[in-house]
Amino acid sequence: MLELEARTPVGTIELDVALTVEQGECLALAGPSGAGKTSVLRIAAGLLKPERGRVACGGRTWLDTVGGVALAPDERRCAYVFQEYALFPTMTAWQNVAYPLREGRRSARRARAHELLERFGVGHVADARPATLSGGERQRVALARALARRPEALLLDEPLSALDSRTRAGAARALREILAEAGVPALLVTHDFAEAAELGDRVGIVDAGAIVQEGTATELAAQPRTAFVADFAGAVVLTGTARAGEGGLTAVDLDGGGTVLSTDAASGPVAVSVFPWEIAIEGGETAAPSTSSPQNHLRARVTAVTAVGNRARIALSGPQPLVAEITAASAERLALKPGTAVVATWKAAATRLVAR
Repeated sequence: MLELEARTPVGTIELDVALTVEQGECLALAGPSGAGKTSVLRIAAGLLKPERGRVACGGRTWLDTVGGVALAPDERRCAYVFQEYALFPTMTAWQNVAYPLREGRRSARRARAHELLERFGVGHVADARPATLSGGERQRVALARALARRPEALLLDEPLSALDSRTRAGAARALREILAEAGVPALLVTHDFAEAAELGDRVGIVDAGAIVQEGTATELAAQPRTAFVADFAGAVVLTGTARAGEGGLTAVDLDGGGTVLSTDAASGPVAVSVFPWEIAIEGGETAAPSTSSPQNHLRARVTAVTAVGNRARIALSGPQPLVAEITAASAERLALKPGTAVVATWKAAATRLVAR
């Protein structure tokens, strides 16, 4: 188990975090740049000493500012995988992996390096230098090096950020498998909620130096506690004032005009969140008020249409900006283009409310 508590100024923010990662679990910290995510990794690794804090792993204390304990980075059995992987350019792949192995004969270190490279599916590049490897191959070599000394914890800083979009999906699948096989606490940071959801058993949302909500990705998306969490999880966030509506629903009068309904109970100023894929588009140039089953209907105009595979993201200008995600076929059938008048519809049950 990895345990970390820290309170310290970092740049313009006050970092104040407490977390626990169980053996074999991956906790993904997600948040915008400058939120303090990487500082948490650096504190765990011993690269940053907080004003107050404690770090323990496997029953051993690595840091205790009150007790005067502060192990150096090389005394902590943790492995740190940097954003750009930090492979030595003049060494071959196997030499990079063998570098942390300071004990035993060279032949034994080389055998261990080759074993790890084979395990991660890159044994064929053992004699290649990093500059000749693909992004996914460099990632696997870096992970092999990180696990060479059998660490008690694994720290990963934006592990997929150096990869192109074509490489990222396969690398993410491989990383998930590696984390599961490693069997050690893994702490990962990313600015991408989707990446955190894919790689983390739990996700902690970090904002201005604090973990503002923690849980599974599904829990965070379904029940955000703040508008920030909802927005970061990919929801459309609107603002308004809640009041009692008909049929036991809550009505929210939106800032700028329009009213939406929710099954959540609330009163007063609220943030309204709904995911883009919950929003359907009706109408076209002759859009009319809908009579379909969804309770929420907002008039809007298309401002942009962006193809994403077989889906289309539709940016809308209404009482407040909206984004809908529909099939590319639907976008084509409706002849959607900037300026098209539409009606955005979604269900009250898909509408989450949080106080603001």
